[in-house]
Amino acid sequence: MYNYDIVVVGGGPAGLAAAIEARKNGVRNILVVERDRELGGILNQCIHNGFGLHIFKEELTGPEYAERFIDEFHRLEIEYKLDTMVLNITEDKTMKLVSSEYGLMHVKAKAIILAMGCRERTRGAINIPGTRPAGIFSAGTAQRFVNMEGYMPGKKVVILGSGDIGLIMARTMVWEGAKVSAVVELMPYSGGLTRNIVQCLEDFDIPLLLNHTIINIKGDERLEGVTVAEVDSSKKAIKSTEKFFECDTLLLSVGLIPENELSINAGIELDRKTGGAVVNESMETSVAGIFACGNVLHVHDLVDWVTEESRKTGKSAAKYVYEQPSEGGRTIETIAEEGISYIVPHEIRTKKVEDKIDIYLRVDNIYEDVILLIKTDSKIIKRIKKKHLAPGEMESVSISIEDIISGGAKLTVEIEKGGQ
Repeated sequence: MYNYDIVVVGGGPAGLAAAIEARKNGVRNILVVERDRELGGILNQCIHNGFGLHIFKEELTGPEYAERFIDEFHRLEIEYKLDTMVLNITEDKTMKLVSSEYGLMHVKAKAIILAMGCRERTRGAINIPGTRPAGIFSAGTAQRFVNMEGYMPGKKVVILGSGDIGLIMARTMVWEGAKVSAVVELMPYSGGLTRNIVQCLEDFDIPLLLNHTIINIKGDERLEGVTVAEVDSSKKAIKSTEKFFECDTLLLSVGLIPENELSINAGIELDRKTGGAVVNESMETSVAGIFACGNVLHVHDLVDWVTEESRKTGKSAAKYVYEQPSEGGRTIETIAEEGISYIVPHEIRTKKVEDKIDIYLRVDNIYEDVILLIKTDSKIIKRIKKKHLAPGEMESVSISIEDIISGGAKLTVEIEKGGQ
């Protein structure tokens, strides 16, 4: 049995930032476990720029952003194990690890930080009818093939789903010499950032077909084409709107799912909306001493937000290790109301907040010229004017603890239309 103060599961941007912050807050005995061959996580294959504008005030590529944290991680001499898989976590914070180098290991931690990231939804998850030929990839898999392995998935491409990875891969495939016929999106709005719609589609004259989906896949050994149709308000295909696109490659960018199998085994309560853990203001889950941050908690659109959240988590885990647990005073529940898809954190213990708290949220549709209304019970504590809100862009709101304490037992956020 190996003993550590903090074990971080995941060596991507969330895990690195959390481990570094825990070390800066006095914790020496830290272990980071990463199942891949190198640190950095998904950033290693994101060779496009646009990272770091909030954290570093400059534009970096994914590997450059990761390198900043990896260099600091090594300077702080934090212990880590690569190519190592966490098999199980128990509620008493005992872990079972396995790797080719170390074999089977049993590890006991005072605190655990979950930073496993997320995975892509597959064709099987969305039930597209048709044959099962070669040439169908998730957008992230294609990104790794092109940017890290040096393989080109195909030359004639259609992309289903307009999440950020799908939008970025549309541009990447054109850069690599492929023809991208269309990006097909089931919803009436894109799931990606506005800047990616502009830079990756509009700048390359790639059509974005909103309210459309793929209703059939054609091909025997290799993909030959897909049939696309418009959908009605109930998401059913409209007859006579079918259009066939000849292609040898279909990329799927149809959503990301937090990797929470380990969380389930540990008995952690999950939020059905985000797919991640239910957490308090310290990013602590329903199991005392187990924390969560990054895309394993809720899917972020910017890695800068992952870093901010993970730094907070690392600091919270350090406090948990060195301070005696104490009552958190009143507990305020956060509730997503009209127009809001979800809020993180799910509850706020008032005595655990020093000055202010940042809450993260997403809306459930596109809204123009509205007000973001924050209330404690019936008392309005903030009215924030918003010109534009979209599901693909996460919002962050800072609230003072005085405003929270002055209200009731619930903090609600909603959209107020026509309020400007």
